Amino acid sequence: MRVCAVDFKDNHANICLLHKENDVFDIPDCRQHRLTVQQVNDTEQLRDFQFAFKKLMEDYKVDRVVITERIANGKHAAKMSTFKLEAALQTCADLHVEIVPMTVEKQWLKHSPPPVEFKHTGLRPFQEKPFMTAYAYLSN
Repeated sequence: MRVCAVDFKDNHANICLLHKENDVFDIPDCRQHRLTVQQVNDTEQLRDFQFAFKKLMEDYKVDRVVITERIANGKHAAKMSTFKLEAALQTCADLHVEIVPMTVEKQWLKHSPPPVEFKHTGLRPFQEKPFMTAYAYLSN
């Protein structure tokens, strides 16, 4: 199974592809590691973001898109822009998007921690969160 995990920061969608087959993990090369929307209130830019993301998922034959649930209110609440980007992905036709509660992801990682330190994956620092989400999801 090939998954794409997404972590939203401000107006960026940081992504990481991870493939698991026969209990072997592989990090496939990807032409893009981050998608950005300059103005999240611009309908055309959100449509362009949605189209670009869907095309990327089709090109890399991604089976699932996995997003860690974010806090909606309180001191550590996520920004409104990240919820708009998430909604744009959730409404993409033909994409299987799953929202994983943060507590569930933490349990999965506690039960099956990654066998390699993140710095040895060859990924960029901003991809650590989506990598952990993808690994946790595929390990479950």
